[in-house]
Amino acid sequence: MAGVGPIVRWRKVSAATGNVPRSRHGHKAVAIKDLIVVFGGGNEGIVDELHVFNTSKCYFRPFALATCQWFLPAVHGDIPPGCAAFGMLAENTRVLMFGGMLEYGKYSGDLYELQASRWEWKRLKPKPARNGPCPWHSFTLVGQRAFLFGGITNDSDDPKNNIPRYLNDLYTLELKPNSSTMCWDIPNTYGQPPTPRESHSAVAYQVLDGMIKKWRLLVYGGMSGNRLGDLWQLEIDTMTWIKPIVSGDLPAPRSLHSATVIGNR
Repeated sequence: MAGVGPIVRWRKVSAATGNVPRSRHGHKAVAIKDLIVVFGGGNEGIVDELHVFNTSKCYFRPFALATCQWFLPAVHGDIPPGCAAFGMLAENTRVLMFGGMLEYGKYSGDLYELQASRWEWKRLKPKPARNGPCPWHSFTLVGQRAFLFGGITNDSDDPKNNIPRYLNDLYTLELKPNSSTMCWDIPNTYGQPPTPRESHSAVAYQVLDGMIKKWRLLVYGGMSGNRLGDLWQLEIDTMTWIKPIVSGDLPAPRSLHSATVIGNR
């Protein structure tokens, strides 16, 4: 029927076996092949555990619950401290984690790499970013670069005297294959940028322009004293911000949500 979209069905994953993580928020999860890697977050304290969910052990049957398996890999190396509201992305078997909140008013500006092929953490030391570390930002893989946008910082040097400030700055991090040498860059952008915010979502996708595939970065929602419901687009080839015209059933303004690209949606 015209105007009817595809059916989307939720299914509860129940009876998971193994080391099931405790309830939490402020954590991050990335997918590496059949594995979902979950780190950090908090609930009655911030945790530093790395949990892995093996989707290849899921057995889906029609109208039945799914059974899947969690495990705790034996990690080693420069294990990061427990944190929440950090940025995390996956590139092949490499996971990058930046920033986050260590405790109230105390933020991290460290960059860590996890090699999932051997579960080894390594603290990287790229050229420092300007304006200090920022939690609640977005950290998105676009081609061979990581794009970090927005977040919140503490304008006080005293963590107990938290003076929060919302950010709308944009950083890029060049990801060189088989190299841990990295450098933060602050690219020149054009057009009106999104207003400062934290706890927003950002996803990257490609469009075909003639015979050329071009990257775009979409930023949605977040918090800036009040919850936001606006949508912004960064044209990566020209580094130009635009605010697209949207229609349909718009989501209610929100923060601390997630967004994921599946196919062309």
